[in-house]
Amino acid sequence: MTHPTADSTLASAEETILLERPAPHVALVRLNRPARRNAINGAMARAIEAHVQAIEADTDIRVALIAAAPGPTFCAGADLAEAAAGRGHELMTAAGGFAGFVEAPRRKPWIAAISGSALGGGLEIALSCDMIVCAESSVLGLPEVKRGLIAGAGGLFRLPRALPRALALEMIATGEPIAAARALALGLVNAVVPAEAVEQAALDLAARIVVNAPLSVRESLAIARHAARSSDAAMLAESQAAADRLMPTHDWAEGPRAFVEKRAPQWRGC
Repeated sequence: MTHPTADSTLASAEETILLERPAPHVALVRLNRPARRNAINGAMARAIEAHVQAIEADTDIRVALIAAAPGPTFCAGADLAEAAAGRGHELMTAAGGFAGFVEAPRRKPWIAAISGSALGGGLEIALSCDMIVCAESSVLGLPEVKRGLIAGAGGLFRLPRALPRALALEMIATGEPIAAARALALGLVNAVVPAEAVEQAALDLAARIVVNAPLSVRESLAIARHAARSSDAAMLAESQAAADRLMPTHDWAEGPRAFVEKRAPQWRGC
């Protein structure tokens, strides 16, 4: 993979944001600031944005994960010390929004691997992913109202889309979190596993995606991500447009051909 060009921005976040390649066609962005509960500062936001852009541009990468260094917290959200010092605006980037991530244009599947609590902006980062795997001990919530704030990085609209309305409103208004088991039962997360198995479970999920045609996955997700906000007619039109884009590709023909020939398909991503 081609990594972002090193500069002072990335160098300043070199130890707090790590980019890994844990499996073929898979990239992992790791928050590595456990002493501050992986709270996001400006350097981290800029580094995350650069890594997201590099991952999205790298044709060899088909799935991406976002995880954190081992510890009790996946991400505590915004570094409030930075905000108190008048640097709160640095926690957002022009293209990626908060953490350089929650508004970043992404076509590839992203999986959040949560091995600790995900509160406030930490949950908002997870909610902006396509899938979530978390630890049995994880708790997830938006405690902003307890601090006189609001969950302005997507939590106020993404949580009600992911959960029954009454529960989402309860979580938002009370600021109280829910446990991983309840999040699984309600469909907020895809899997709940022991803390030491979170990243492997996320990698296993990624492996089940990687075997599929990458262009088909991306086009399908592009439609599914906003299906609940559009009419059937609009979704049908988008589905047809996606099919029209895929029909001339190698992979569109390769899938049926491999099925008939009783072999594994050889995806080219083109």
